Amino acid sequence: MKSKSTRDLRKGKKRNPASKLVCPGKRLTQAAVRRFQERIYLHYQAHGRKLPWRTTQDPYRILVSEIMLQQTQVQTVMGKYEPFISTFPDFPSLARASLRMVLQKWQGLGYNRRAIALMQIAQRVTDEFYGKLPSSVETLKTFPGIGAATAASIAAFAFHKPTVFIETNIRRVFIHSFFHDRTNIRDAEILPLVEQTLHTSHPREWYYALMDYGVMLKQNHENPNRRSAHYQKQPPFQGSNRQIRGMILKALTTKSCLSEQEIAQKLHLSREKIKYNLVQLEKEGFIKRKRRKITLAENL
Repeated sequence: MKSKSTRDLRKGKKRNPASKLVCPGKRLTQAAVRRFQERIYLHYQAHGRKLPWRTTQDPYRILVSEIMLQQTQVQTVMGKYEPFISTFPDFPSLARASLRMVLQKWQGLGYNRRAIALMQIAQRVTDEFYGKLPSSVETLKTFPGIGAATAASIAAFAFHKPTVFIETNIRRVFIHSFFHDRTNIRDAEILPLVEQTLHTSHPREWYYALMDYGVMLKQNHENPNRRSAHYQKQPPFQGSNRQIRGMILKALTTKSCLSEQEIAQKLHLSREKIKYNLVQLEKEGFIKRKRRKITLAENL
């Protein structure tokens, strides 16, 4: 059974979805847009991923997934999303939670400042918006941890708004499809094509289809994103300060109060490395000091 969005594309004459697309920099014809959309939807019909956050219309659950998916692979998020939602099923429960409990559920996702941002969002939504996430992109951008792309994606997935945004899989699709034999491609060149090809009647399903096509490209082709002007190779995690900060936070979730020396001994790391990362964690609001002891922050 074909989805409604795909049936919409089939009302006119059938076209070959593998036909050559126009060169970048030109306005796409309706025929070129239709061919591109058919190609993406045909793959989605056959290989679309079944992900838990795609089966819900709940803005809270979609927000949680979008924050978790920032800089984290889908398979990692799959193992953490449902336990997190089970413990914190809505904005009020997350707003009331302790940092310790949230970090315990967040362990393994990395980039722990996202956990603090999510808690702060929940607190603000509960206090200022009567527990309902705003649908406005401009309002969403005022929340911690939500930039322009995340705000637009939340608006599309949670509120079915035809917003225009780029993330890594979407970027891969457009570079592969429209920028043959080019390097140093900027997102400013891609965004007009995203807007021109957007299926405005079904933005949520369209973006899911685009992302899944991008996953396929990564698996079967040399990564087109390496030709992006914004491409950066992820620095090694092992031995990084990011890893050390995660280890410190994990230690503090299992024992509420530790000294600098105790943390260094527990993690088998030098006092210098511990000291530097404790300073960073204190600046970011994760920890506080009581005389010579270090604890997780109680209030954000």
